[in-house]
Amino acid sequence: MEIVSAVHRALAGKVGHQRYAVWFGRGVRMEPCGKTLRIAAADTRLQFLRRTFHAELSETARGIGLELEFVVDPAVAADIVSCHIKDAAPQDLSRADSRAKSADHPKAADPVLQLVPASQELSPARHHQPRRNFASLGGFLASEPNRVALSAAQTAASQPGRYSPLTIVGPPGTGKTHLLEGIWRQIRTTRAMARVVYLSAEQFTNQFLDALRQSGTPGFRHKIRNVETLLVDDVQFFGGKQSTIVELVHTVDAIVRNGRQVVFAADRPPAELRALGPEIVARISGGLVCTLEPADCATRLGILRQLAAHQGLAVPSDVLEWMASQLSGDARHLAGALNLLRAGSEAHERPIDLDFAHITLCDLIHASRRPIRLPDIVEAVCDVLSVGPDDLKSSSKSAASALPRMLVMFLARKWTRAALSEISRTLGRKSHSTVLSAQQKIAKLLAAGKSMPLGHGQCRVEDAIKRIEAHLRLA
Repeated sequence: MEIVSAVHRALAGKVGHQRYAVWFGRGVRMEPCGKTLRIAAADTRLQFLRRTFHAELSETARGIGLELEFVVDPAVAADIVSCHIKDAAPQDLSRADSRAKSADHPKAADPVLQLVPASQELSPARHHQPRRNFASLGGFLASEPNRVALSAAQTAASQPGRYSPLTIVGPPGTGKTHLLEGIWRQIRTTRAMARVVYLSAEQFTNQFLDALRQSGTPGFRHKIRNVETLLVDDVQFFGGKQSTIVELVHTVDAIVRNGRQVVFAADRPPAELRALGPEIVARISGGLVCTLEPADCATRLGILRQLAAHQGLAVPSDVLEWMASQLSGDARHLAGALNLLRAGSEAHERPIDLDFAHITLCDLIHASRRPIRLPDIVEAVCDVLSVGPDDLKSSSKSAASALPRMLVMFLARKWTRAALSEISRTLGRKSHSTVLSAQQKIAKLLAAGKSMPLGHGQCRVEDAIKRIEAHLRLA
């Protein structure tokens, strides 16, 4: 206690008693810990103290033979002034500090500006929307194919720059945004002073265009490039936005060159991101690309249990197991099903059991199992393999046209009840024997693990079929 008192007296003498009362009163804890003097406060206030009073604090610590240490501790009780600090803009902090300085030097003080004592009520701070509640990496349930992506995300959070850029690829609902949010949250939890920026591609574009129109690009570049980790979601949104893509390329180069971390998320692999241009595709391909697959039944069950626990919803195990077996792997779809169960239970004042779940979710499950039609398969193959419908109907025998055409025939036989003649006519073929031949050829390619051309590279036939089928499930 004597050391703490000495610190308080010395620091008040250096910064002035009024400034000391404002910034080092309640809401800041100073205590010796071994060979260090620990300064603990909430994140925003601690950053301000570190930036504004670092010299005075360091000198005070050295005066008692201790090193200085800053620690983020949200649990430290904050008074009204510190609440005002949390919500105030930087210019408000500076104004408050200047008033405190004036109070310590009455001759220089403006008689109109009076420091409000901490014990009195301050004017209400401006209203701010609550901060988004980001997901955590610990809450991500990874099936076997998705463990590499989870491990890479954990590495990006704990060892930024090791895999940079890291790109997480997968169809909607597989957890790409969850992983990006988890990286942001883990960094902010373990290294609160680290600079980490999370943006969607649309936000990146809008901020860059605003900078071009108003303040100029130096401020934007300083904000985006001087970070430890930059996270950008929905990278495919950049397609066709040439000036933004050029800025993104230079941003990636600047961050990676300094050994820092870039993390992207996209709904398709680099070979299918041709609209972004070869420069950004090359940089994505030069890092680490991890693919997320839709959750399997066991993972869906885990997600449902997690969601039910988070909502405080009592759902019997047999109901959750039935839901996992009937619903798709989209986490949003699973959350919607639980919300429907909860709303139905409250509306009818009835506990949730298997019979009630069957009745309540009947339409939802039926809708998720809509029949797959031949035109759906044609559209999915065109989207995933980047070919046009005319290419499928053409007489070309090149691999770029023939293999997608055979995949349509193969998947049509697997997923539809269309007649052989209907399949052959849809693809501009005269004989149904062409369909049988295509089915046999694709089966042989699958058994041999062969690859096929896809965009700018090669893709295993098995992987191409998985992507097409995932597209069909989500259509």
